[in-house]
Amino acid sequence: MNAVTDSNPATFPTPTDTVDVVLPCLNEAEALPWVLERIPPGWRAIVVDNGSTDGSAELARSLGAAVVTEEQRGFGAACHAGLLAAEADIVCFCDCDASLDPGLLLSFVRHVASDEADLVLGRRRPQSLGAWPLHARAGNLALARMLRRRTALRLHDLGPLRAARRKPLLALDLTDRRSGYPLQMVVRAADAGWRVRERDVPYLPRTGKSKVTGTWRGTWQTVHDMRKVLADAPVEVAR
Repeated sequence: MNAVTDSNPATFPTPTDTVDVVLPCLNEAEALPWVLERIPPGWRAIVVDNGSTDGSAELARSLGAAVVTEEQRGFGAACHAGLLAAEADIVCFCDCDASLDPGLLLSFVRHVASDEADLVLGRRRPQSLGAWPLHARAGNLALARMLRRRTALRLHDLGPLRAARRKPLLALDLTDRRSGYPLQMVVRAADAGWRVRERDVPYLPRTGKSKVTGTWRGTWQTVHDMRKVLADAPVEVAR
């Protein structure tokens, strides 16, 4: 099973259906204006506040986003709360730290809407030396290699920028609520026979301090969570 890597712009027609964009958020007030102004027109931004103390939730509301509060700490908990709150046929995910431009999701959604792919992932291409620390990049590379052995998907990145249809995503019955959530989504999608496509995306220096891979300890915890996901037995998933 091979993932398709696509670095060229797609020429599919622009989808007309509403799209929901899930934005897990923990103290991202500085980045929120930049991120939200880049949500494509007509799409709904769902900011999932995961315990912010900097006014992120209030700011997001003032900028027109829907805000969901998730008290359980964890990247996966925030992402899944956003998925449960979504109503659109197609759901996207994007970090809320200004490292990725949600406007790039237009081409992702075109692939899904035109039935070219079931899951589209962004392969991060750092735009500066500091955009993606060496320890985080090394951890991501190691996980991508382990993923290939587990699923035969030849992916290069497990980046957070992604798009898929909502109902099939819910049917994956994702259970991880920490850093393993993005990987579990890919693993279970592969088990279900989904067509997975990669697209190159520019990766910018994030605004503020990373809560996950900004340190060696955070990167170790992420790798630990994801290794646990890879060790799980395959789960039968209905398509």
